[in-house]
Amino acid sequence: MPARILVAGGGIGGLASALALSRRGHRIEVLEQADAFHEVGAGVQLGPNTTRRLQALGLGVPLAAMAARPTTLVVRSAGSHAAIAKLPLGETMQERYGAPYLCVHRADLHSMLVDAVRTRDASDALNGGARITEIATGDDIVCVATDDARAWEGDALIGADGLWSVVRMQVVPNDVPPRATGHTAWRALVEMSSLPAALRNVDRVDVWLGPRLHAVAYPVRGGAALNVIVVAESAPAGDARDWDQASSLDALKQATGNTGAALQALLEAMPSWRAWTLFDRAPLTSAGDMADGRIALLGDAAHPMLPYLAQGAGMAIEDAMALADALRDGGARDVPTAFRRYAEARWQRNARVQARARRNGDIFHAVGPVRLGRDMAMRTLGARLLDQPWLFAG
Repeated sequence: MPARILVAGGGIGGLASALALSRRGHRIEVLEQADAFHEVGAGVQLGPNTTRRLQALGLGVPLAAMAARPTTLVVRSAGSHAAIAKLPLGETMQERYGAPYLCVHRADLHSMLVDAVRTRDASDALNGGARITEIATGDDIVCVATDDARAWEGDALIGADGLWSVVRMQVVPNDVPPRATGHTAWRALVEMSSLPAALRNVDRVDVWLGPRLHAVAYPVRGGAALNVIVVAESAPAGDARDWDQASSLDALKQATGNTGAALQALLEAMPSWRAWTLFDRAPLTSAGDMADGRIALLGDAAHPMLPYLAQGAGMAIEDAMALADALRDGGARDVPTAFRRYAEARWQRNARVQARARRNGDIFHAVGPVRLGRDMAMRTLGARLLDQPWLFAG
């Protein structure tokens, strides 16, 4: 008999796991606290390690239709705009890793996954307005209740409910709160056609590095829109759990100071800004941080990470595929063993990505001699330093 699996969280990781498990024949119920299944945010970079897995889920065609496929990643000085290093993407990534490097709008990726889950499961297993307040486990069952007096039971529970996960405390009972990093991120999205010609970028990922800040811009929606992200060391503002806070160019300038003319022109061309405060957790230390009995964690619920390696969504999708592979076509009695196998297979890679993302934050925002050494190394080694075979081939 297929397993009955409850998935807490209807974001990218939760939906990817629901799709991967349903393709294995398991029965899925997705419980999302928001009333509707929608996503906020803007762009997401998807390395070959991620696009390869989305293709394996049968999503290659709709993914290619919505994505932009940049040809190059260029690292620049935030002050002078001069190129420091370049990494070929496009056909180079396809040939080297067997899958493309793509940039998508987060809402488009989310909608694609929602549609795929609904198409796969005719019973419509997506439950909105389901804010979990109670979790109980037995030898062969997991029960959850929500704040509106609904209840579900299953053979397993997957915690894909993000940084402030409710399910996490069932796996890591003596956990500490997420760590405030002291960094704030701003994002903006603009139609490419509304930008001056000099600011349009339909085929590149541009990264600007400056003292205590960095910025990223890349096309999404097939090149029809440009996504811009700026991260700076700044005191948090607003609700720490709200990653869609209204902000302004003035607030961004106060945090970053004056950048070079080219980057400043791009920032000033954005119609509006949203902001969120960056939190993370220490890298995983064991498989026990990801699963216990009939409960498993994935994505930010298990290993939240800083965006300095552009792999948050990627690791959640990798988790989803690994979890489905571990359970295979097993039934209810196989869940604890399968979840243990999943956690053993995933925790070290996730910990490495967490640690590398933290390290990249220090490197991106370096000042003084460290900054000079960073730029010299990038100019000398170029693509060899920027490429990540251990990550993209995984």
